[in-house]
Amino acid sequence: MSPKVAVAGKGGVGKTTLSAALVRSLARSGQRVLAVDADPNNCLGRALAFPEHLLDSITPLSDMKQLLAERAGTAEGGGFFALSPPVQDLLDKYAVEHDGIPLLVMGTVDQPGAGCVCPESAVLKALVRYLVGLGDVSLVVDMEAGLEHLGRGTARHVGALLVVTDPAPASARTAARVARLAKGLGLRLPGVVLNKATTPDAGTKVRPYLDGLEVFATLPSDPALAESEAVPASGPYADAVEELRAKLAQWLASEDN
Repeated sequence: MSPKVAVAGKGGVGKTTLSAALVRSLARSGQRVLAVDADPNNCLGRALAFPEHLLDSITPLSDMKQLLAERAGTAEGGGFFALSPPVQDLLDKYAVEHDGIPLLVMGTVDQPGAGCVCPESAVLKALVRYLVGLGDVSLVVDMEAGLEHLGRGTARHVGALLVVTDPAPASARTAARVARLAKGLGLRLPGVVLNKATTPDAGTKVRPYLDGLEVFATLPSDPALAESEAVPASGPYADAVEELRAKLAQWLASEDN
């Protein structure tokens, strides 16, 4: 089965950059890949160099309140909603494509409290379950730190969660909290991806804040990332993500055996 990868971490650590670079790497390797933006900032399209006219045409699914209400069965004001709403057509209807890569912008539903179950969230979770089940498509989901689109049933089918941190202690502590939440959902974690590393010992310095998590990969700080919102097609960062993709493929193969 093609890999299904979710990427999460504190804002500003570079998880969207990693998501986009991983999408590009998978596409270059000949895989059919789908990019899903489930972060409220909706920056994945720009990181993938989608043209502005395409980005301007996108409305995040989370903002389509009437559509979500209809799919959940609450458009007429009923007190009950479907926990398994129909979602199979949403990918074809709302994904946009550039340079051979389809992008689906889901966005995030603001919920009034932790643990709240709402119709809109039920629809988006059902959509993620559907996308994870697409056996011939490699999937990269750019998550926010809360992982709210991943329920227990969905999480079991995600191949790996990459938790991203930068060398700052606050980011590493957030990564450790995300990892604890992910483990509670049953997600498989190969380890933490250390982004924006400027020194060879960056991993050693950040490890005390990771609550025992291993550093699965270290990605260098790359000046090209500061020059454009789009991830560079070549250079030290792209090369490091290629190595990450190969290592992740080996890890997934070992986990499945």
